[in-house]
Amino acid sequence: MSVLGLPHPELLVVGYLVATVGSLLLSGGRLLRLLGVLVAVGAGVCAALWRLESVSPWCAFAAVCSVVLLGRTRGRPPADPRTPAQNY
Repeated sequence: MSVLGLPHPELLVVGYLVATVGSLLLSGGRLLRLLGVLVAVGAGVCAALWRLESVSPWCAFAAVCSVVLLGRTRGRPPADPRTPAQNY
């Protein structure tokens, strides 16, 4: 199966997942690691749904992850550029 006529779509998907999920899982922040687990599980669910239903649930799942991040950042005061970054 070829996605958009690109050769070896499996390698593109693996590279994409390594970049997105891997960076979250390797993060120093607890919330970001949790989000990485959520995204990894979601990617598996999306892959199963894609094969079973021939629909792409990834965008809907990404929207759910965005709401999780919004909930984490909502109401936070702006960061002071003079202070060190915190682990999220």
